[in-house]
Amino acid sequence: MAIQVGDKVPSATLYHMTGDGPAAVTSDEVFSGKKVVLFALPGAFTPTCSAQHVPGYLKNAAALRDKGVDTIACLSVNDVFVMGAWGKEQGSEGDILMLADGSGDFTKAAGMELDLSARGLGVRSQRYAMVVEDGVVKALHLEENPGELANSSAEAMLAEL
Repeated sequence: MAIQVGDKVPSATLYHMTGDGPAAVTSDEVFSGKKVVLFALPGAFTPTCSAQHVPGYLKNAAALRDKGVDTIACLSVNDVFVMGAWGKEQGSEGDILMLADGSGDFTKAAGMELDLSARGLGVRSQRYAMVVEDGVVKALHLEENPGELANSSAEAMLAEL
């Protein structure tokens, strides 16, 4: 069953790239005691994700922070090296925490997996965004079509806040 508004985010170990290399971070560390906008997407370097989803959050990062958001995080079922390279290519450092859910543990626990095996992509994350306060989901916007961006855009999250 997919995560719902009012649920606590699942506990999982995620990874992000630092100046010293890959670093583990627990979902508790990401979400506890903070207001976080997490947006998840099917894959780094994919068309909608690269051309629209991440750029929209970069463009609106200051406005989200002005609404009290402590952390903007992007999650994908990719490895930490891919997420690090993609973050660098997108210019996200300092604005978006690029989280690698390499084995899909967070995604599966949240019930947000998307099987794209028929397209050669394996099991990925659905495209969604959520507002999380102190580890509890306050708003959740899921895209009906993972190749489109509307409900989970930065603008939609700004309107939610």
